Amino acid sequence: MGLNLALEGAVLTTNTTNSSYRNIVWPFAVAETILWAASYYAFPAFLLEWERDLGWSKTALVSAFTTALVLSAVSAPFVGRFIDRGHAKLVFSTSVLSTILLLIVLSQVRQFWQFFVVWASLGLAMSGMLYEACFTVLTRSLGNSAKQAITIVTLIAGFAGTVSFPAAHYLSAAFGWREAVLIFAAAVTIIALPLVWIGCRHAENHYSLLNVENSISSSAVHAALGAPAFWFLALAFTTLAISHGAIIPHLLSILREYQIDPNTAVFAAAMIGPMQVTGRLAMMASERHISIFATGIACFLAMSVASLALLYSGKIAGLLILFVILQGASNGVATIVRPVIVANLLGRASYGTIAGMIAVPFLLGFAIGPTAAAMVWTRGGYDLVLTLTFSVTLIGLLALLAARKLSG
Repeated sequence: MGLNLALEGAVLTTNTTNSSYRNIVWPFAVAETILWAASYYAFPAFLLEWERDLGWSKTALVSAFTTALVLSAVSAPFVGRFIDRGHAKLVFSTSVLSTILLLIVLSQVRQFWQFFVVWASLGLAMSGMLYEACFTVLTRSLGNSAKQAITIVTLIAGFAGTVSFPAAHYLSAAFGWREAVLIFAAAVTIIALPLVWIGCRHAENHYSLLNVENSISSSAVHAALGAPAFWFLALAFTTLAISHGAIIPHLLSILREYQIDPNTAVFAAAMIGPMQVTGRLAMMASERHISIFATGIACFLAMSVASLALLYSGKIAGLLILFVILQGASNGVATIVRPVIVANLLGRASYGTIAGMIAVPFLLGFAIGPTAAAMVWTRGGYDLVLTLTFSVTLIGLLALLAARKLSG
């Protein structure tokens, strides 16, 4: 009963169940699923294929992905500024069109420098079309209804990994990875491109109907930067990003090292997405009974235990299932918990600017994770990688607790 009420509250929100709302949220929800599947998740989904076929080291391959994520993080504030100025359609259309062209080029690469340049460019494109950009559009155009809209988008797009991993695996087996990448490009062209154009157009029309003053208080920003709670929050959520970023791009390689059957490994990777959605639904159903801060603590604990479960998954049956549940659910819930906790502890004055500043190290954490894991792997294998992700996440939990205490 509680779950049904939560779903109804998310979808049938007051004053937003109209054609304009539907024409913004649902197009973005479907488009984000395809865009995440074809860009971010494409890397871990194709990593083993590239390692086998192209002959480049795992560390070299992952360095290209890390560069993409660093560029995505650094360019995110500039993307947000363009969207704030009313250029959402231009930003999204350019980013999606660039992704299509870059995927086509990726299918033809023969040398590492070409692979590296393509992924670096994809990083810039991702900054203009994935969650941070999408949430900026939703917040700007929907005002107080943005939280429900973001929840809907993350529920649907949580299946991006479920789409990407099996599609890459079976299409590569049937046609080869180069053809599989071209099929990914076709999906972005046919599905995502028209949907983001529709969503952005209606978002701008809806924004023009709002009478909301989006002022930025420099005093509030300076106060936040001077507050220890700000820095502890930044550290806390960055550790989550590092941990998740270190595991997911390497997941198929980790399971291969632990001698998990390849089909089982692909299935496990594909189920991370549904577990993200399950975690979000569980949070929605229990939000009246469990505080958002308690939910945040649970995220950190779940992700730390997930690392241990994966560490011993090759020795103890059933732990791989536990890993998938905890890793997926904790990451899914963290997507929603992060902005809410930031607002609760640091206030809502100049929230967009403050949240954007915290998002930069968070996104950089995702960028650092894959390469850091590859470097650690060369020294101590994936056992050492997972031991460190367990430890890093616990450090993040302590930082979160400190942030709450210091915020009063």
